[in-house]
Amino acid sequence: MITKRNFLRAAACAAASVAAPRAFALGNPSYPSRSVKWVVPYAPGGATDVLSRLLCQRLSDRLGQTFVVENKPGAGSNIGTQAVIASAPDGYTLLLTSTANAINASFDPALPYDFAKTIAPVAGVARIPLVLLVNNDLPVQTVSDFILYARANPGMLSIASSGIGTSLHLSGELFKALARVQFTHVPYRGSAPGLTDVMTGQVHGMFDNVTSSFELVRAGKLRALGVTTRERSDVLPDVPLIADTLPGYETSSFYGVGAPQDTPREIIDLLNREIDAALSDNEIRSRIAELGATVLHGNASEFGSMLTEETARWRKVVQLSGAKKE
Repeated sequence: MITKRNFLRAAACAAASVAAPRAFALGNPSYPSRSVKWVVPYAPGGATDVLSRLLCQRLSDRLGQTFVVENKPGAGSNIGTQAVIASAPDGYTLLLTSTANAINASFDPALPYDFAKTIAPVAGVARIPLVLLVNNDLPVQTVSDFILYARANPGMLSIASSGIGTSLHLSGELFKALARVQFTHVPYRGSAPGLTDVMTGQVHGMFDNVTSSFELVRAGKLRALGVTTRERSDVLPDVPLIADTLPGYETSSFYGVGAPQDTPREIIDLLNREIDAALSDNEIRSRIAELGATVLHGNASEFGSMLTEETARWRKVVQLSGAKKE
């Protein structure tokens, strides 16, 4: 005979069995129970904001709590990075990690933290090729032409960057070292003013992320000589590899997600699964492709290995170029 009490108990068990798969899938059903801060250590705008806001919206939808982008620019990403390092390791403060973190580990001898020991890797997001651009009036059409012109006019060429110690700056320094040429480095506050001065002829060229420059190339406002990765860029498919002329040359920018060290493993694994799922979404994959970037998949350990490799790669670039923070 089914009593009211037994019926209610059976109903409760049935409801629990329905909820159980979701709780099991999330690993930690109590997280997140409030909004999550996603720190971007750069000024608003550009690829970092586009990528972050796309992912935060999807994470908000999937996990039922708001993921909020907070911009903390300054000191080559160090201000935002330090803010996350100082946060509680509870999964409620995350960092958009980037190439800057890998570079600063060796470029800045006064860095007040050890990135590898203070930030736990969560997930990769995207990798972006760089491209060597020149003013249309410069009488070069290829990377070989550029090298020959630089050797014939030692010290005359000027190359812009988005700032000292950035991947744009060090990509140029690596090029100088491998090609055995000289040019003057002209740092700017961001890539946009540098691109403007290349177009007007105030400086001769620039290494830049394809994200912010491929439309200018397509419009004929700048000439692209070569991309910095081992594969051609989907948004600039006709532009050859710099490595075709300079064997061994390779640089790129990357973005990922980190959390304060000692963040619980179940939270890191949950975030990794959810970010990876978001990156598999057709809309997000399409938007990332439109930016000239490629998606980075993998678990947290694989992203950690990539960070280690990138840090070692940029350490070699810093050592080879002799560049250092003044």
